[in-house]
Amino acid sequence: MTATRGVRDQAFLDRLAAARRTYGLPLQLRELAEEFGRGVLEFLFPHFARVARCEPADVAAEEARLRALLVQSLEGPGAGGPGAPAAAALAERFFGRLPGIYEALLSDVEAIYQGDPAARSRDEVVLAYPGFFAIALYRIAHALHELGAPLFARLLTEFGHRETGIDIHPGARIGSYFSIDHGTGVVIGETAVLGDRVKLYQGVTIGAASVRKDLAHSKRHPTIGNGVIIYANATILGGDTVVGDDSIIGGNVWLTHSVPPKSVVTHAEHERRERPADDLIEFYL
Repeated sequence: MTATRGVRDQAFLDRLAAARRTYGLPLQLRELAEEFGRGVLEFLFPHFARVARCEPADVAAEEARLRALLVQSLEGPGAGGPGAPAAAALAERFFGRLPGIYEALLSDVEAIYQGDPAARSRDEVVLAYPGFFAIALYRIAHALHELGAPLFARLLTEFGHRETGIDIHPGARIGSYFSIDHGTGVVIGETAVLGDRVKLYQGVTIGAASVRKDLAHSKRHPTIGNGVIIYANATILGGDTVVGDDSIIGGNVWLTHSVPPKSVVTHAEHERRERPADDLIEFYL
């Protein structure tokens, strides 16, 4: 019995050793992605910085460190994803996009601040709002996704997902002045398209009507127009579903068809009944 178990264990250990030899990604890639995500936030917003470095030379040195970290993260075969360009070239292109990412994030801060009476300052939005944290990591990840590093981009948005409960696929296309209020449970799928000035509340799903694998390269998620507000726990599904500009989607709505601009979509009026005299809780299956 002992000898048989030993042979079986050795075969398993050999299998694990072989898997390690053929593994082509940088070690601790998730940790590298988290370090890079935090580093870019520190670079763009002093709110996240651990040390005050205010001279231009300090900022330049910080950028150089982040470039090196991104190259390190993408150097392994397959680190960026299938067909990813050379790490140094990709990093160069990413940092060329960083000013635009920064401007987009400033517009998101303004959208969250102007849209929430409870926000007392823009600094509060940057420091305390999970919606901003998730959006910031999404915008960084989206650029990397477009540049050809989908795996690393996905790790960045999963870092935001873990921290906030907001799940935004880096492939989604989201316009400027975007806000998520409260945020927990928000899901935005890979092929979703959101216009400018969109506002989401907690629990909103912008998802696929079908999860068949053969649809992986088709548009599976809705298109949301400009100026749309989607209230808590609404579910909008399907690649052909278009929510027209300036529409309002009420809480808990289930929507699988398109609606024209300036629509208001809500549930039918709820039924009201008198509470039972015996004060028992009623259950309906």
